[in-house]
This record gives sequence, C-alpha cells and structure tokens, in this order.
Amino acid sequence: MMKANTPRLALLVAACSLLAACAQAPKTLYQWEGYQPQVYEHFKGQSPQQQITELEKGLERIAAKGNVPPPGYRAHLGMLYAETGRDDLALQQLQAEKAAFPESAVYIDFLLKKYQK
Repeated sequence: MMKANTPRLALLVAACSLLAACAQAPKTLYQWEGYQPQVYEHFKGQSPQQQITELEKGLERIAAKGNVPPPGYRAHLGMLYAETGRDDLALQQLQAEKAAFPESAVYIDFLLKKYQK
C-alpha cells in the first residue's frame, strides 16, 4: 500500500514546488511609478507643474524602495523643469540621466547645450 501512494506523493510535492516557484513575482529592472501616464499627459497638454509634482513623488517612491527609475524619467523631468524656468533643476536632472544611462549622452549633451545658454 505504501508503494501505491509514492507516485502520488511525488506528484503532489512536484506540484507544490511548481506553484511556489510561480508565486514569486519577478523583480523588474526599473520601477516606472507613473512615468508612462505622465508622458501621455504631457502630450495631452497637462500643466508642467502637475507633471513635475507627480514625477517628483514617483522618484521619492522609487528611491524609498531602493529601485532605479527607467531611462528617460529624469530627462523628462528635467525638460519639464526647463519649461517652467527652473534651469538649475533641469541641468541637475539631465546630468543625472546621462550618468545613469551613458548611452543617452549624445542626446543629453544636445539638451544640456540648449539649456546652458
């Protein structure tokens, strides 16, 4: 009788192991925190200050969790700062974007030249 239950027990253990492995959510490389909806709102004409407020909150949440914002997050925030006349913050965010994503250097350098004048 014990041998008849052995395959069932093995199957049950395998099924439980599979379910446990599937239950763990994969860690994403970046934390978006509302970035995509804010870009959409930008194109719809939402005020830059509202977007800045949301993106700043998002950066705080990302940092609090020890995560990294996605490519373009800081650059978008920097361009919003520039749009509202806060060039010092714009430069800070653009430089942070370039440091985090060196592959964006050509574009960020173009923006930095534009805002440093």
